[in-house]
Amino acid sequence: MLVDESNVGSSVRTVGRGLDWIKLRDFLAGPNTGRELIEMVVYAGLPPAMPIWQEERDKKNKFMQWLRSNGFMVVTKDGSPAEEGRYKANVDVMMAIDALELSVEMQPDVVILVTGDTDFAYLAIKLRRRGIRVEVASVSQNLGNILRSAANEVIDLAPLFRTFEMIQEPAPARALPPRQNQQQGRPQPQRPPNQQRPQQQRRPRRAFPRRQSVTDR
Repeated sequence: MLVDESNVGSSVRTVGRGLDWIKLRDFLAGPNTGRELIEMVVYAGLPPAMPIWQEERDKKNKFMQWLRSNGFMVVTKDGSPAEEGRYKANVDVMMAIDALELSVEMQPDVVILVTGDTDFAYLAIKLRRRGIRVEVASVSQNLGNILRSAANEVIDLAPLFRTFEMIQEPAPARALPPRQNQQQGRPQPQRPPNQQRPQQQRRPRRAFPRRQSVTDR
């Protein structure tokens, strides 16, 4: 099995689910399928090795290490900055070359391409010319006709995705309470509409003796 991590990850996120890699592997080539899995290779792009991407890169590397520790073979490629604060890391060429090499070296009966990218249509045809059965696993409704017709069979992952856990979205921000009296810590009391504020009495001015002019002295 050869997995385009970016493609399958975006497909499962469109239905609001998180990707369960163990369930995906068991669904396609687990003990109950009657197949013997040779290898499941995950191809993933990493954020650029730059300070602004370091936090996201560390998080992605940690996830890649989790995949390796659970029996997946992982192939990564460093990305390069793109427009609008994004990055690109196209793994299609690496995945296609490895598919041909592995098919020659291991001579599998079946190759499963876990992707919906139509660029892999020619790869599917090349593998079939070697007598290898090619299955494409993706969301059927999002799969292009070119890749669909190039494969021996299409495995619709939509029913499997619906069994994955929902993505927990952040809770909406709560509305702030009315502004309160900062001194008393409570709202200002409301006066009855017809009650007027009593007028503040002015303090009488202090009388000062009249200043004598020079002529009065």
